Amino acid sequence: MAPRAYWKGSLKLSLVSCPVALYPASTSVEKTRFHMINRETGNRLKQQMVDAETGDVVESDQKARGYELKKGEYVEVEKEELEAVQIESNHTIDIDSFVPKDEIDKRYLNHPYYIVPDGKAGVDAFAVIRDAMKDQDRVALARIVLTNREHVMAIEPLGKGLLGTTLRYPYELRDEDDYFDGIKSPKISKDMIELASHILDTKAGHFDPKKFKDEYENALKALVRRKASGKPIKTAEREEKPDNVINLMDALKASLKGRSAAKRGRHSTARRRPSHRRSPRKARRPATRQRRAS
Repeated sequence: MAPRAYWKGSLKLSLVSCPVALYPASTSVEKTRFHMINRETGNRLKQQMVDAETGDVVESDQKARGYELKKGEYVEVEKEELEAVQIESNHTIDIDSFVPKDEIDKRYLNHPYYIVPDGKAGVDAFAVIRDAMKDQDRVALARIVLTNREHVMAIEPLGKGLLGTTLRYPYELRDEDDYFDGIKSPKISKDMIELASHILDTKAGHFDPKKFKDEYENALKALVRRKASGKPIKTAEREEKPDNVINLMDALKASLKGRSAAKRGRHSTARRRPSHRRSPRKARRPATRQRRAS
């Protein structure tokens, strides 16, 4: 079954527009999830809202939204009042500008979506916008309304389609200075930097998400399978972690030595190939000696 579009509307660049559909590019469906159950009956539990002061269960018609002005004091906001300030979607992705891709701070990237043409009518216009961005190597910044909130979206070519990623607003990001100001700037020797650089070179590679393995998720699935089949579960003993007090230079040398030894081991294994037949030169030696003797 084809996935259902999350949003449908038009992608607009000046006077050029085309119908498009948005599909979430990420999913958490495959992740292992647990429900709260009654240990005695095995039935699933349901949650209830309880008054924090009285402990009474609150029915659905008594629930309301409130904004906390100060500790324990709330101002109630009605549903109709919220609807009055909500932004109504015009079902249009309005492109405002194009920026170099490397200027976008990765901390602003939020949720990715695939953008595809919706029907055959706008395929040509879609291709024109996509290919123009490829030629310019730029990312479009656009505005879109999702769930009654306006979002800024970064749009870039991806294969035959487009990738749209909603961006966070500046107020949603924490200031790095609050966390980095306390980091000291020790004087590091040139030898240490060179050793660390050598280690980086030995670990050089390419970005390949196929190599990513969620070890915890795999362990959860294995645990559930064993429990469901009635097999015993072994509890692993936690290993004691060694003290972290080490000599940095010694650690760098040991790391580099370990990588070099492993590399040499791989090369020597590749060179040592068993041979089950004699070389022609060795096979001719007995005949030569026999002629000399005669």
